[in-house]
Amino acid sequence: MIPTLRRLLRQRPPGIPLGWPVAVRPSVLRFALLLLLLAGFGVTLLLVPRPDPTALPQVGDRLGGLAPVAGVLGGALLLVALVPRTFITLAAGAIFGALEGAAYALGAALLAAAIGFAVGRVLGREFVAERIRGRLARLDRWFTRQSVLGVVTVRLLPISGFGLVSYGYGTTGARVLPFLTGSVIASAPTAFGYAAVGAAVTSTGGVNWFAAAPAALGFIASAVLLARWWRAERRRRLDPGSTPPEAIRG
Repeated sequence: MIPTLRRLLRQRPPGIPLGWPVAVRPSVLRFALLLLLLAGFGVTLLLVPRPDPTALPQVGDRLGGLAPVAGVLGGALLLVALVPRTFITLAAGAIFGALEGAAYALGAALLAAAIGFAVGRVLGREFVAERIRGRLARLDRWFTRQSVLGVVTVRLLPISGFGLVSYGYGTTGARVLPFLTGSVIASAPTAFGYAAVGAAVTSTGGVNWFAAAPAALGFIASAVLLARWWRAERRRRLDPGSTPPEAIRG
């Protein structure tokens, strides 16, 4: 991380004399700020202890009528700070119950996706657009024309955390509406499942399997999307001149 930041900060715009102090393009400064922000979140995540799940319902009781608003806003800020979505959804289920917890977790995911996308777009898009070439440029064009299904596919791939994917999408040419819609759709199945598990941790009634059922649908949807992606990639390798299907092209 440190060598990368040093290399970025030493870049000079054309026409700046070498004898001057280190000068940077605004895009480089913004991208360096994005990297520092993510690094700070990562260090904080490692150092701050997580709360006891059994004590979470007491938090909701103390907040009273403000608990739903605090749950959505607090969950969104935690997701932006790279806290895993699994933990946020489990906590929402423990505080609010299976169904309400899933709804509030989805609201937090939508808000966090919007914030992360906006931050990535403001701090990183110009830097990335100035430097991508070749295959990376083709990948950026793929993100630009991506549909909702394409976003769902990427969200379901186990490549990174929810927050990092949001920041990363902001640095591409992706459109905001398909990104937000796909983020919510991809988050919905596991939101119900994990919220049901979180509710069961603080309840003596056991797991609400009716509330957990959408998680099974999520796994099935993930398997179908991955299978379609794998078949499309295989066809592309066998016939490089073929056009990828709309579901994969977005």
